[in-house]
Amino acid sequence: MQKLISADQAAALIKDHDSLLTGGFVGIGFAESLAKALARRFQQSSQPRHLTLVYAAGQGDGGERGLNHLALPGLLKTVIGGHWGLVPKLGQLVQKEAIEAYNLPQGIICHLFRDIAAKRPGTISKVGLHTFVDPRYQGGRLNQRSQQERVKLLQLGSDEYLFYPTFAANVAFLRGTTADKRGNISMEKEALPLEALAIAQAVHNSGGKVIVQVERLTEQHLLPPDRVRIPGILVDHVVLAEPGDHPQTFSETYNPAYCHEISYQPEWQSSALDLRKLICRRALLELGQGAVVNLGIGMPEGIAQVAAEEQRLQRVTLTIEPGAIGGHPASGLSFGAVAGAEAIIDQPAQFDFYDGGGLDQAFLGMAEVSQWGDVNVSRFANKLAGAGGFINISQNAKEVYFLGSFTSGPQDIRISDGQLHIIRNGEICKFVEQVQHLTFNGRYANQRQQRVCFITERAVFQLSAEGLILSEIAPGVDLHKDVLELMGFRPLLPEPPRLMDSRLFRQGPMHLNHQGSQPLAELRQLWRQLSCP
Repeated sequence: MQKLISADQAAALIKDHDSLLTGGFVGIGFAESLAKALARRFQQSSQPRHLTLVYAAGQGDGGERGLNHLALPGLLKTVIGGHWGLVPKLGQLVQKEAIEAYNLPQGIICHLFRDIAAKRPGTISKVGLHTFVDPRYQGGRLNQRSQQERVKLLQLGSDEYLFYPTFAANVAFLRGTTADKRGNISMEKEALPLEALAIAQAVHNSGGKVIVQVERLTEQHLLPPDRVRIPGILVDHVVLAEPGDHPQTFSETYNPAYCHEISYQPEWQSSALDLRKLICRRALLELGQGAVVNLGIGMPEGIAQVAAEEQRLQRVTLTIEPGAIGGHPASGLSFGAVAGAEAIIDQPAQFDFYDGGGLDQAFLGMAEVSQWGDVNVSRFANKLAGAGGFINISQNAKEVYFLGSFTSGPQDIRISDGQLHIIRNGEICKFVEQVQHLTFNGRYANQRQQRVCFITERAVFQLSAEGLILSEIAPGVDLHKDVLELMGFRPLLPEPPRLMDSRLFRQGPMHLNHQGSQPLAELRQLWRQLSCP
């Protein structure tokens, strides 16, 4: 196989100031052998230097793996990334002002790969308007060293847009399962194809080097040609992965259910009622029959569990931003993989669907919330999380529900006798006068007539044009001591808040299925009738 080289030979092809594009989602599709080889070369020779690294989704395990290998002073000059929470070592370089660093929406970066391939000047989108990505705020810059203009404001007719210019694309680090002698890459054992094709086309059409890590080699593919996800005409070099460097995810060596090799019927077991489950139960009450839904990473993942317990999971279609539709999403370091998916598409195509308003409902996390419904999930003092696909999803879903505990930090909250008993609150207030980083703009959401709701274990808030309305409170909670006194602002109280459904606070099934559920169209009509002007 003429295209076959070693990982060290691949790393030796990279020159100073090259722009390196990497594919992956957490550990799915990440070329671990190639990243380790590049780090090894730099540690041995101090070459190459001053690279620009571009990636869309978080590619790491929050520790040592993934792009954390490349967090070496001098190796990188600039990093443009969609999500930073899983690559804390890169985040440390940002805090030290050791690199230029930018956070752009995950879907925008995926689309920029396609636009580079097509020789377009950039991506035009409304995604990112009135967030920290907007040039009227930070323009996606993450530190003082970052001075380049990566985002521009455009006026087209009467509408505002953001213009994201394209950039150089010299080298691609990608991953597949099997390579034939002509370099055609199939992905039969990969959990997702991700943005691999878009990156390969971008780098190839820019005259760069496309390098693909694979698990095995073959003389000729015996699979149908549509299983080849990266055509050999785009591939310059193939690298056979080192043992242990090609797991399907960062927590599973291989799960055949992710590739539809086996039928998958999860055995859902009822979990104990705790704070997380309580919040997910309340969110479940908002799940519209027939809805196309996105569940964010973290607490919102638990909605799938409680929906299964209440026999409501089959009434909706779950989707995940890297490309899976239907099925049962994995969690933790396998997040992004889906067992028994109905379909899996490329990540850029999934964001086309999301950006165009294809999502009926999105259930996302929250870390800070302001009186106007602004949300921060991307940055807190010296902790850099990044936005990932949050901005694409939150700005374009028809309905958005933000989930989280009312306070954060060590706390003692107990559920018994159908009530919530707050013994000790967390030290950090989540409902603040102004968020530190603007990941979601509540006033902009109001302009676009989105339904926005904030769900905690003790209170539920609805967003109106005048700010947050406290609409529900948990039984057993003192309105003033347990809610109002712990907020950095006074929410609207047009009338006494109603009590949250008592079934949420009792062990065992809630028997919601016996009531049936309202179709999504009816829920939206009800919201329009109840919402404030």
